[in-house]
Amino acid sequence: MARGQSKHYKQSAELFDRQMQYDLAEAVGILKKMPTRKFDETVEITFRLGVDPRQADQLVRGTVVLPNGLGKSVCVVVFAKGDPAAAAEEAGADFVGAEDLVEKVNGGWTDFDVAISTPDMMGQVGRLGRVLGPRGLMPNPKSGTVTPDAGRAVQEAKAGRVEYRVDKSANVHTPIGKASFDEQRLFENAQALIDAVVRARPSSAKGQYLRSVTLSTTMGPGIRLDRSALSSN
Repeated sequence: MARGQSKHYKQSAELFDRQMQYDLAEAVGILKKMPTRKFDETVEITFRLGVDPRQADQLVRGTVVLPNGLGKSVCVVVFAKGDPAAAAEEAGADFVGAEDLVEKVNGGWTDFDVAISTPDMMGQVGRLGRVLGPRGLMPNPKSGTVTPDAGRAVQEAKAGRVEYRVDKSANVHTPIGKASFDEQRLFENAQALIDAVVRARPSSAKGQYLRSVTLSTTMGPGIRLDRSALSSN
């Protein structure tokens, strides 16, 4: 047992062969056999992609609505006026505002999970880059959070829409639910994310796209997925 590895980690690692690759259903089954902790761990998938993030045409980024959500309530704020603001409120947004909301966030308030803006508000919301940017909360058209259809964006965020984005090391880390989810819910969420990332392959990417795909809990060992079964060619 390596220094820093907990008893839970060691017990989890003994359930499978770290060198093998498993199909998704097998991997989810192994994960569900792992000992539970005192808190409900997040389950995530990590992709190592065959892309060069330094090239603008090889940035892999998008959103996907997980069919079973993330297992937590999502606090959504919307920067909007008029009809879009009313639609956002009707869809269940937690906070909706225009100049008043911009000033509140500019003062340092970031107690929310998702920020959505209509295009006409981005002139003012753009000033919040220093507050929202470091926290990954800045609305962006590519992630579907800058849109005239604020109501729909709120519905998707509340339903479990997650953003995936390649980092500078060509990795993508994205949550797909909680360890308390049953196997079917985890499988369906994982499949939805995998399908989305596969579809997002840049046309300029050469060679093998999915270099490795790993399923894990917050503090557990990674289970390697069989890339040949994930449409990775």
